[in-house]
Amino acid sequence: MTKARLLRLSVVLVSIFMILLIIVYWDNVGTAHFYLHTSFSRPHSPGITAGEDWEALPDVDEFLAKLLSSSLKQNSSIPRKPEQLLIQGSSKPVVSNLEENVRGYDWSTHNDRSTLDQEKLQKERQRRLREFCANSSFTFSTKERSFDDIPNYELNHLIVDDRHGIIYCYVPKVACTNWKRVMIVLSESLLDQGVPYRNPLDIPREHVHNSSTHLTFNKFWRRYGKFSRHLMKIKLKKYTKFLFVRDPFVRLISAFRSKFELENEDFYQRFAIPMLKLYSNHTNLPKSVREAFKAGLKVSFSDFIQYLLDPRTEKMVPFNEHWRQIYRLCHPCQIDYDFIGKLETLDEDAAYLLQLLKVDRLLRFPPSYRNRTASSWEENWFANIPLAWRQQLYKLYEADFVLFGYPKPENLLKD
Repeated sequence: MTKARLLRLSVVLVSIFMILLIIVYWDNVGTAHFYLHTSFSRPHSPGITAGEDWEALPDVDEFLAKLLSSSLKQNSSIPRKPEQLLIQGSSKPVVSNLEENVRGYDWSTHNDRSTLDQEKLQKERQRRLREFCANSSFTFSTKERSFDDIPNYELNHLIVDDRHGIIYCYVPKVACTNWKRVMIVLSESLLDQGVPYRNPLDIPREHVHNSSTHLTFNKFWRRYGKFSRHLMKIKLKKYTKFLFVRDPFVRLISAFRSKFELENEDFYQRFAIPMLKLYSNHTNLPKSVREAFKAGLKVSFSDFIQYLLDPRTEKMVPFNEHWRQIYRLCHPCQIDYDFIGKLETLDEDAAYLLQLLKVDRLLRFPPSYRNRTASSWEENWFANIPLAWRQQLYKLYEADFVLFGYPKPENLLKD
């Protein structure tokens, strides 16, 4: 009887072990290409390579971590295909997208900051973020929850590249189109006639923003079931995590310009029509954005601000990603980011990040737009917005200002 029980227990344990092996090896976890190209210096959790000790983890996490490390040792002897080098002195890429043709690219050279300056800058940005996340007197919604408390649908902005061990949290209106292009090139997640893209600017814009193109954390549940959170935590501990941020008010202006000043049928139907009805007292609105623009019916910046401040807005549906707060998109108090870039220093930060990731010989970050929305425009844009609204708007985005080191816009918040 005892032997029969031991046999059954053995069968169960072997079955569980085999299931875990299948999950890790065959379901695109990435261990077959799991080699880290990073060398960040982090006092709290340095990048871990095969054979090093893992930090204290729950039992399942520890088991999966050892399994991943074991796979790393095995794969270290597997020959890898040579990395394709960036062709130096290549001519300006042909940009076919209409919007990007209109905006144009700035291909002028920029003076790079020294490595030492960049290191100090990153340490200061990370220090500030950790300091305010730990400061009990500074509060905002979602701050105190744990990573396990974040719903899966709120993890859809975390893009994973298993080939290079990178996690990127994209923030709309912060160069995310081009960073997504970079992630596609690195992860080889999109092919052109059977061949992975090598030049980020060759990737059509419609493919860049197609959610099926990217492996994101919110997709883990469908793939790995109850093991999804454990795998996320392992990747968060081992992979290099980065995001890019922007002055919150300037980001709002940029979102308004691109979604309501240009003909955008989707945003007209979903947002412009309700705004025009609620805040401009329009009825019998045209059915299409083209007809509305011809009739001179456009959402004003004042309408947009009222919409953001209206308590009914969030009750009906969460903020759209283009104006949702960065802390709600990327969870900086739950995820310990290794690199915090800023749009205001995009060229320098991007070059430094690619260098740290050791992929700077594979590609370069696409140059920035010439007509980027400027901080100096803030006073003009907010000139006709009542002071009380500006103050309410600041409170709505205060956490982004504070966490990422943007000065409080005192000139907009006082008479």
